[in-house]
Amino acid sequence: MSVTTVTTVVTPVVTPAATATVTGRPAAARIQGDGDVDNRATYISFGLAYLLGHGSAALSKGDSALLDLPGWLPMALLGSGLAVGTVQATVAALRAQRAATEPDDVLSGQLLGAAWITAFAALFLAITGLASTLDMPDVQSLLWPTGSGFVVGLLYIAEGAQRRNLLHYGLGTWLALTSAAALLLGTPGFYWVLTLAGGGAYALAAVLERRRLNFSSGQPQRA
Repeated sequence: MSVTTVTTVVTPVVTPAATATVTGRPAAARIQGDGDVDNRATYISFGLAYLLGHGSAALSKGDSALLDLPGWLPMALLGSGLAVGTVQATVAALRAQRAATEPDDVLSGQLLGAAWITAFAALFLAITGLASTLDMPDVQSLLWPTGSGFVVGLLYIAEGAQRRNLLHYGLGTWLALTSAAALLLGTPGFYWVLTLAGGGAYALAAVLERRRLNFSSGQPQRA
């Protein structure tokens, strides 16, 4: 009598839950955290601040001014645009926070949203303190345009790294470098650098943001 041995091969069933986890993070949370927040409103607000604020300063300042504008107008246009852009950026950070499901991502979103307010409050105190200590009120017209661009650039770099958004990160890098380099030029040269390099970068980023969202997985959220 011969005994036939039957070997049963059991194929493991791979469930979606098993394949969705990469390094302990669900795929849904990973996709949602990849930067599907629409930043166009922020880019447009800051871009207009650069074009109108710095552009009017470039045209009205210097020995060969092309326009005769009140001295307060360029700073008012810049400040208004920066205020609107800061609000839009804070809203975008909060939207990214609500889209996240991991506790660490939620905390990162909250901290980045608060960083916008903290950064500009610190910039205001630093510039005001320098102008008062050095008894040079005119230094504000130099430090506000360049300092705000530098601060925004650094915040964009942090947000881009946290959201894994290369466009945001690249824009922040460009703004930080050009804003700092503009200090090497005199008036009105540095205004032209900020207008063309900064305003142009925001305009390009607003166009590329639409393409990024089209290729991004999931439904984009408007900020």
